[in-house]
Amino acid sequence: MAIVLGPNRYGKAETRLVRVIRDGDTRSLADYNVSVALSGDLAATHLTGDNSGVLPTDTMKNTVYAFAKKHGVGEPEEFALLLARHFVTTQEQVETARVSIESFGWERLGPHSFQRKGDYTRVASVVVTAEFEQVVSGITGLVLLNSTASEFRGFPRDEYTTLPETTDRILATAVDARWRHVSAGGDFAKSYAGAIEAMTAAFVNTYSASLQQTLFSMGSHVLEKRPEVAEIRLALPNKHHYLVDLSPFDLANDNEVFIAGDRPYGLIEGTVTRDDAPPAPAGWYL
Repeated sequence: MAIVLGPNRYGKAETRLVRVIRDGDTRSLADYNVSVALSGDLAATHLTGDNSGVLPTDTMKNTVYAFAKKHGVGEPEEFALLLARHFVTTQEQVETARVSIESFGWERLGPHSFQRKGDYTRVASVVVTAEFEQVVSGITGLVLLNSTASEFRGFPRDEYTTLPETTDRILATAVDARWRHVSAGGDFAKSYAGAIEAMTAAFVNTYSASLQQTLFSMGSHVLEKRPEVAEIRLALPNKHHYLVDLSPFDLANDNEVFIAGDRPYGLIEGTVTRDDAPPAPAGWYL
């Protein structure tokens, strides 16, 4: 029996970066969490402890900070591409660089004052090799809720099914979405805003017979509105709301008083793609 080294990578995870952009008396803020992972000709360090091809992860951290000063940060996709290209072109042993960024939003309160906004986080991930570049944008934790215009009925029943059918329910979710760009160029700020607008519009305007139907509607609307997006993957937890039994108090509950459930929860996942989209590398959404 032969024992061999399988796929591997290493890097610096979650380098916290806050970049203040000065424009006269006005300040802008970029708040990033940057993770770098490199792979390539790294067998020697695993098999013999030879570190001659292992760029220190501390160097990766330092590169993030130095690049933030030298080049600025721009959109998270742009900064991730800048870093990934650097590692691939300057380290001959590195074949693939993956850079992922979480971007935390701040709302301006004045020329130099800010308030953290929203529970959601913008995300971006790029993969760069000598042959190709891939850009994935996304969002996590975007909470949406429809107080009606949702039902769930007609499902199969067996001896363990207790869930009643409903023609009027709360539909709520916390959107986790990743969308792959056709190319590594473009206006990423406009694309991100447009994708979020398309997703939320579809959620609002879809009469939902199931969360699966809503997922497909949201993904389809993004592809219809954003030609730069090749495909989108969505993970939608069903944030259940249960009708409270008020009968012990001689009170009727006409879909007005609910318990917001925590766990367990349904998790609906799916990918919506163009039939003419360029093929995606395996694991593009990771």
